[in-house]
Amino acid sequence: MLGAAAVTAVLVAGCSDSTGSATAASTTPSAAATSPAVSADHNAADTAFVHDMIPHHAQAVEMADMAIQQASNAQVKQLATRIQQAQGPEIEQMRGFLTAWGEPETGPTATSGSMGGMDHSGMSQATSTMPMPQGMPGMMTGQQMQQLGQATGADFDRMFLQMMTEHHNGAIQMAQTELAEGQSPAAKALAQKIIQDQQSEITEMQNLLSTL
Repeated sequence: MLGAAAVTAVLVAGCSDSTGSATAASTTPSAAATSPAVSADHNAADTAFVHDMIPHHAQAVEMADMAIQQASNAQVKQLATRIQQAQGPEIEQMRGFLTAWGEPETGPTATSGSMGGMDHSGMSQATSTMPMPQGMPGMMTGQQMQQLGQATGADFDRMFLQMMTEHHNGAIQMAQTELAEGQSPAAKALAQKIIQDQQSEITEMQNLLSTL
């Protein structure tokens, strides 16, 4: 896994679209810069969205960490880097929502068992303390995370793309619920960004799968 310094270094990086280069990713405005100011005005749907999306993003970052180290395809590695650079800062943004709303970060501290039975000593604080509930759309089970961690070569690449596509579809479903039921302009702006970014990445992953 990448160390805390590596993840911290990318917190200012924005999210690029499916054709974006590393340069484009570094020049994209951050979510914090483009989202409405966070106020205390929110409802239960906003709180539920953030409480669920934080661990959902944390698992995606964990999967991306694995792909950066284990993928054999350079395009898969590049995609994983962009996912990590986008979703790590979004975790911190959502933590900021909870602080502004006066809401606690609920849920038990994550353990190795709840995050796939892997060693996470090198993970950043942004993801290593996140619980990994399995009852939300697109979340991988501990067994699936172990299988991904044990895969190699092209098998890993295909498994990562298939799993991340499912994961992204789940995040889009959650974000659509937030748009329909949420009240906070900042949370709804983030939900819209998640839909746009992850739908673009789904298209990219489907194209990559067709070449493997």
